[in-house]
Amino acid sequence: MNDVNFIPSLTSAVYIVGAGPGDPELLTVKAQKLLSKADVILFADSLIPEQILDICRPDAEIIQTANKTLEEILPMMIEGVRSQKSVVRLHSGDPSLYSAIHEQMQLLAEANIPFEVIPGISAFQAAAAKLKVELTVPGLVQTIILTRISGRTEVPAREELATLAAHQASLCLYLSARHVSDAQAQLLEHYPAQTPVAICFRIGWPDEKIRVVPLEEIAICTHNEKLIRTTLYIISPALLPATGRSRLYHPQHNHLFRSSHH
Repeated sequence: MNDVNFIPSLTSAVYIVGAGPGDPELLTVKAQKLLSKADVILFADSLIPEQILDICRPDAEIIQTANKTLEEILPMMIEGVRSQKSVVRLHSGDPSLYSAIHEQMQLLAEANIPFEVIPGISAFQAAAAKLKVELTVPGLVQTIILTRISGRTEVPAREELATLAAHQASLCLYLSARHVSDAQAQLLEHYPAQTPVAICFRIGWPDEKIRVVPLEEIAICTHNEKLIRTTLYIISPALLPATGRSRLYHPQHNHLFRSSHH
């Protein structure tokens, strides 16, 4: 029984699993175990690579949810658990961040359906790893802000981007590519125009793109690259070469990151 690959059958419950940003190898060991055992897997097919499903049992029921509403998804999860099945609800990134699990958990609790949450790697972590930077550099920046700009989902007034920019922290901006001009204007109220920004498109996917440009160029770069979704912006003094930590502006690294090279 000491075999690490031995996993007893899962209990009938909903497992809300973070699938990470795109690279199938960035799943946690726990996520992998659950996927290999679950009876039913519901996954947002537009946001999660199909290779992740290779881990699933050949006889597992796999349900694509990209075109379904929460009202359609929830009864499937409840019905699955009531039929004594284990159900994995696979989310991209980490469930704690912009994954709308709050409502799901509330409704599952009301229906007396047991559930568990399994964390995943978020895009900001995968992006920092690709950029080979630490977003908290002693003496330079010790705070990371994860936020988004007000779009279809309203952001509370006290969390307006310009207010957060005043901290000049490492700011990771999710879900904001469609409103990048507005974001740039608000950020420029507090960050110097030359502050480096990493524009990270589909991190961890085969078609990922990373461009590092000065803050004053993020809107034009986003438009030139035709990025409208799945884009994360990291605005941070930690990306400056002066930190001694970053080689982004080193000539040998030009072909990897600079916006003028594709």
